[in-house]
Amino acid sequence: MPSLETLKSTVLQVMSAQVSFVSIQDDELTIGTDAAHIVRVLTLLRDDPQLNFRQLIDICGVDYPERRKRFEVVYHLLSLKKNQRIRVKVRLQEGQHVPSSCSIFPCANWWEREAWDLFGIPFSNHPDLRRLLTDYGFEGHPLRKDFPLTGYVEVRYDDEKKKVVNEPVNLPQAFRDFDFLSPWEGYGSYETRLPGDEKENIMDPGPVEKEDEE
Repeated sequence: MPSLETLKSTVLQVMSAQVSFVSIQDDELTIGTDAAHIVRVLTLLRDDPQLNFRQLIDICGVDYPERRKRFEVVYHLLSLKKNQRIRVKVRLQEGQHVPSSCSIFPCANWWEREAWDLFGIPFSNHPDLRRLLTDYGFEGHPLRKDFPLTGYVEVRYDDEKKKVVNEPVNLPQAFRDFDFLSPWEGYGSYETRLPGDEKENIMDPGPVEKEDEE
């Protein structure tokens, strides 16, 4: 099996003009490229006989709200012939389009629709870019870091209207903020003190004894 250093050298030799960075960490090779070059990079990874990454395993999105280029689209590819994997990253600003890779790997159709649905990352030239996992009329993109935990709308069956309705989220009870790690079980030895453990020092009056009946 070729080493990662050999694979790194081959990638730089084949597509140095399209690659912005190459790194090896935790026995994995990661390369970065711009959105404009992603189709070219994926095509070379698939068709070049020195690389032969002919299987697209996954496409996923990542959200870093603190960055200027907030999103990353991450592609994972596998070479069965060489028994190697590679990761390709594309960094994007919010609203920036990524060319679709459906023409290279047909299975990308599903993954790109999922990234659009959950992160709001648009893919240009996609044959059918619709929401995939959320309901019709869903607002927002639920895997963004700034998406509220409760969402914006809730779905319920209205017995009077005899149909399913969408309405703003209504929380009859606020979230609880526990002051200890786990409300269900203790942690560590008696000497290990956690926030909230001081409550156990409240004296317990013990069981109430029944008076003798006369």
